[in-house]
Amino acid sequence: MTQTGSNQRKLRLAVAGVFVAALVFGGWGLWRVVSPASADVRAQLADSRRALERLRGEHEELQQRVATLSRSDQISRDANRDLQGTLSERDEEIAGLRADVAFYERLVGATAQRRGLSVHALNMVPNESAWHFQTTLTQNLNRGAVSSGDLTVSIEGSRDGRLETLDWDALRQQEDAPPKDYSFKYFQQVEGDVFLPEDFNPVRVTVRLQPRSGRATEQSFTWADATRSSAPAIAAPAE
Repeated sequence: MTQTGSNQRKLRLAVAGVFVAALVFGGWGLWRVVSPASADVRAQLADSRRALERLRGEHEELQQRVATLSRSDQISRDANRDLQGTLSERDEEIAGLRADVAFYERLVGATAQRRGLSVHALNMVPNESAWHFQTTLTQNLNRGAVSSGDLTVSIEGSRDGRLETLDWDALRQQEDAPPKDYSFKYFQQVEGDVFLPEDFNPVRVTVRLQPRSGRATEQSFTWADATRSSAPAIAAPAE
């Protein structure tokens, strides 16, 4: 090997050594710079994870509190609604009882006005295929005496633009339809069903009472009054 080639080889080795040394020194410096930053990031990550776990726990606790409060609020609303419903029912019962008392006082009270056979009330309610009527008959003119006879109903109205009256047979859809019987001392409720044509527009209802002895009596009610909600029915006392 010539002297020149040997020198070139030594020069290349020296350059390579310097390069390797530079790499080693640079890597050490980079580790010195990056290593603390990596530790800080890991610490921040750990802190974030701990904060996340804490927030998750607080969130779950809040959800449980909301659920508990919601249940309590729902229970309170349900209880209040039930109470209001009960109070409404009691108010209706009280109103019904007061109406009953007033009704009885008019019949048998010491200052009650004496009246003969009459129709105290009429209520008509629709059902699937007919109208159900309920009449309350009263009398206190002859106290203790029994009033008995027959009851029929007729309804005035219009059909095809013309006035028309449906008698008992037409309302019952039966020829020579038997009347409703009544027999009482002070009052009685008589009820039954009547059938109206689909194209018939009712206006007035007339209840006719034919006693076993004496003249017949009639009392009329507008259709609006007859179909208006009435007070609770009053049970007749046992004979």
